[in-house]
Amino acid sequence: MSANETEAAVKPLKPLKIGVLISGSGTNLQAIIDRIAAGTLDAEVVLVVSSRPSAYGLKRAEAAGIQTLTLSKDLYADPDVADEVIAAELKRHGAEYVIMAGYMRMVHDPILAAFPNRVVNLHPALLPSFKGAHAIQDAFDYGVKVTGVTVHFADDKYDCGPIIAQRPVTVREGWTVDELEAHIHEVEHELYPDVIQLLAEGRVHVDGRKVVVDPE
Repeated sequence: MSANETEAAVKPLKPLKIGVLISGSGTNLQAIIDRIAAGTLDAEVVLVVSSRPSAYGLKRAEAAGIQTLTLSKDLYADPDVADEVIAAELKRHGAEYVIMAGYMRMVHDPILAAFPNRVVNLHPALLPSFKGAHAIQDAFDYGVKVTGVTVHFADDKYDCGPIIAQRPVTVREGWTVDELEAHIHEVEHELYPDVIQLLAEGRVHVDGRKVVVDPE
């Protein structure tokens, strides 16, 4: 191996610049922040966008010194206008990927076109089962023995984009829905940063409906 090849082999990754969209408590945002701080995620959160001014995730972002943006309910009255603002601000801050972390709104063409195959969503079930906002409750009520977590690219339909990664959660006998939700969140907090790291390493490629992840 030449000196140049050796230098390239040990050269650290340039942090992946990400914008994070939230609507609530921001626990997945916190998991991302913590992994970055621990040095196990080569990313930088350049902007956190919230659809709700009361979202606790904004406090998490501010505590980490991350720029935030909150959109008003009036602006969201026209979803395309709202997403034009979001896309412009994400671009202005240098975001390379958009990470939806408990964002309770659908993204539209202004964001999808600005970040083609670069908008990522987290869903608390094994898609295509149990789509929608009540996936954990729906899976619990259905009586499934295995559910889980899906990370996928967002498109113009709810919970339908190409799947990047999935991780199962076995539903133990006697669990309440709250216990199931707690275990789902534990998996989310591990899997989402893992997938973002794959993106940072340039190992994720979209081929139609399929996503190919290069081996390490």
